[in-house]
Amino acid sequence: MYTTPYTVGIELEMGLDEARGIIEAELKEAGFGVLTEIDVRKTMREKLDVEFRPYVILGACNPQIAHQAFQEELEIGALLPCNVILYQNERGGTNVAIMDPMAALGLTRNSGLTSKAEQVKQMLVGTLERVQSKVAQ
Repeated sequence: MYTTPYTVGIELEMGLDEARGIIEAELKEAGFGVLTEIDVRKTMREKLDVEFRPYVILGACNPQIAHQAFQEELEIGALLPCNVILYQNERGGTNVAIMDPMAALGLTRNSGLTSKAEQVKQMLVGTLERVQSKVAQ
């Protein structure tokens, strides 16, 4: 597992489509739905006529926790959903990373949201750990 100041991620030795199937199944198991999808490669090709590596951004949301967050602060919608990125790495495998909810929701300085962000982070990191475990078997 690797981290940046705003993501937590894993590297998988498989193609993006296979990795996506696994991550979406594990997100669903953890109570998250995928609300949005951005195919960055397709968008770059259509809008800029440039080639880009396979790269997908999924907008994942746990409806129950999102509802609670909206009760705390209505403007929180600007920071939702939690992005999950999948992209082809230099070795031909796939990196899968989640937006760190603590980094994003920490911007609000709302203690009620901080506890929800920690809960979501634990759930999403657990999802990455389960994916790694399944792939290692």
